Amino acid sequence: MSLLGLISQLLAIIAALVLAPLLSGWVNQWRARLQNKSAPGLLQPYRVLHKLFNKESVLAEHASPLFRVVPYIVFGCMVLASAIIPTLSTDLPLSPAADAIALVGLFALARVFISLAAMDVGTAFGTLGARREMLVGFLAEPALLMVLFCASMISRSTSLTTIVETLAHRELAIYPSLLVAGVAFTMVSLAENARVPVDNPETHLELTMIHEALILEYSGRHLALLEWAASLKLFAYSCMGLALFFPWGVAEADAPFELLLALPVLIIKLAIGGIFLACVEAVSAKMRIFRVPEFLATAFLLAVIGLLVNILLGTS
Repeated sequence: MSLLGLISQLLAIIAALVLAPLLSGWVNQWRARLQNKSAPGLLQPYRVLHKLFNKESVLAEHASPLFRVVPYIVFGCMVLASAIIPTLSTDLPLSPAADAIALVGLFALARVFISLAAMDVGTAFGTLGARREMLVGFLAEPALLMVLFCASMISRSTSLTTIVETLAHRELAIYPSLLVAGVAFTMVSLAENARVPVDNPETHLELTMIHEALILEYSGRHLALLEWAASLKLFAYSCMGLALFFPWGVAEADAPFELLLALPVLIIKLAIGGIFLACVEAVSAKMRIFRVPEFLATAFLLAVIGLLVNILLGTS
């Protein structure tokens, strides 16, 4: 374990914690502009977090210890997920754990705990949101795994660092399988991050919301951690997409100069990706909850097609 590796890992965690709310603010700002609305400030997510951290947490009367500890578990899962994705460098001490299956498992673990917490207090909306969240996860996780397996077949490894190293430092080539998998990944990312057309992060209509229904009973620092975790999840998915489909700019091991350039390159790529996400949300309408299985089944089918194309073309 090298000193540069430790520095790279620490910088990756700090970048995730700092840039995640900024990415959310950037997407919200562009979404409002594209809809001809008054755009919120770019730093608004930081102000919201500051306000919530300074408020008292009010707990439901029958809340169990699980309800109190879930925000910390979910936040920890999202930080760890962001840490094992090679955002700045492939020289990460956590790289042995940076496996595609382990990453999907972290997202699933956070989903299970937040769903249990939503049902813990016994409210109707919490249970409704938990059921919908598990439905989305049940359909989205296989599609995400197929996308990751499609990239892993090219590098012959399920390690994210190996995938990035293989794709970033090969001769520039167009992989038809990754083109199809990229569409599937975009659809899964929209569903997993509660974005339009699957969910609307700004809605508070009880019969349509998914993510907001899970956190209705939280307040204060607990709500701040969950909101921060939601931003971290969007950041992690964005960085995962960049690592799989646009891996250029990620520093190699023992390359301190490349590490200095990796951060501005990452910020530029996230800014472009944020505008793309805002455009997708601006031109889309929220679909009925009964159409979500069809949407995610299409994503799974596209990911499987990408996998089959990989096998038929013998890409390696």
